[in-house]
Amino acid sequence: MSEVFIAGVGMTSFGRQLDRSLKALSADACAQAFADAGCGPANIEAVFFGNCVQGHMEGQDMIRGEIIARAIGIHGVPVVNVENACATASTALHMANAYVRSGAADIVLAIGAEKMCSPDKALMFSAFDGAWDVHETARNRDILLAMGQGVAVPDGSVSAQPYSVFMDIYAAMSRAHMKTYGSTQAQIAAVSAKNHGHSVGNPLAQYRTPFTVEAVLAAAPIVYPLTLPMCSPISDGASAAVICNAAGLRKLAVSPGRAIRILASVLQTSSERDACDYDRHVTRLAAARAYAAAGVDPTDVDVAEVHDATAMGEIIEIEALGLVPPGEGGIAAERGETVLGGRLPVNPSGGLESRGHPIGATGLAQIYELVGQLRGEADARQVDGARVAIAQNGGGVVGVEEAVVAVTILGR
Repeated sequence: MSEVFIAGVGMTSFGRQLDRSLKALSADACAQAFADAGCGPANIEAVFFGNCVQGHMEGQDMIRGEIIARAIGIHGVPVVNVENACATASTALHMANAYVRSGAADIVLAIGAEKMCSPDKALMFSAFDGAWDVHETARNRDILLAMGQGVAVPDGSVSAQPYSVFMDIYAAMSRAHMKTYGSTQAQIAAVSAKNHGHSVGNPLAQYRTPFTVEAVLAAAPIVYPLTLPMCSPISDGASAAVICNAAGLRKLAVSPGRAIRILASVLQTSSERDACDYDRHVTRLAAARAYAAAGVDPTDVDVAEVHDATAMGEIIEIEALGLVPPGEGGIAAERGETVLGGRLPVNPSGGLESRGHPIGATGLAQIYELVGQLRGEADARQVDGARVAIAQNGGGVVGVEEAVVAVTILGR
């Protein structure tokens, strides 16, 4: 099978951008990706456009990608609209990779874009309500909250302010991990402090303020054991990538040495399992397929971007990826193993917690970071000598885990 490359990437700043439209954000990210790849709209043979909530927020359904493609000067090519919860942008990349690998095109574009911020907080938070089975909301809640039983929730550790129902879910997952492995709130805080520290060096991050572990623990509670800095914010932003094969690469004005190979791209949905059966976690199963396809194993990975919608998410996912032993994700953060300069830096971008989380753009934001790392262009965030990188991006909830997970492995 032919090799597939990422020839160019682009990304806007993430954050509250009420004055910028989805078209403007998408155009910005795509212009950067085109410049990076040495191409223009006329070179693009297909577009995979990822977005989740424009229909909810603005009433634009059905042809979002076609409208965005037209706005950035792309006409007459196939456009595929992609929606897959928080894994939307990585799914767009997965589809673009498959399309090129099949021989259907030489050069394609993957975009993820989202405008989630609004003066109407109820509208913002309700955007997440469809990311589980809406016909069984009471059952969903009972199953997920049961995961956290057995760990006491201290008085005063639940926010009185509105927040997404998914924070209740992540808190229950956190308490289940604490119950199974003895993980502590301080370890979760260590992950959060690390990621906020990383974001200081990321000019595109939504938040760039460092936190100590003590400051994270003392911050406003969301739902025990989660405090505000441990949780990803609501964000606007866009990210994009130009994907090509070897023939496409020859058509572009980009140095071959800057093209990054897609070694593996795996998309997997969840399956029935017991909440504490982490060996069958959807990320663990997807990662096994990805490592086999790429011909690498966890010890070969130099840098990782994982889905830390909360800090506990990073702990669970790096364990599922096999980057640390089960139950040691929080311990690794406390030891400094996952910080820049440590054994295996995780989320050098700052992760979802501080880079931001416009859900339809997040997966390609991870790719933007890892491409920069593998090129040696990540400036203050650079991981020395990075040659193999992994991204894990999850979305939605079915049963006791993410509805879908994408695992992508990149290499020089």
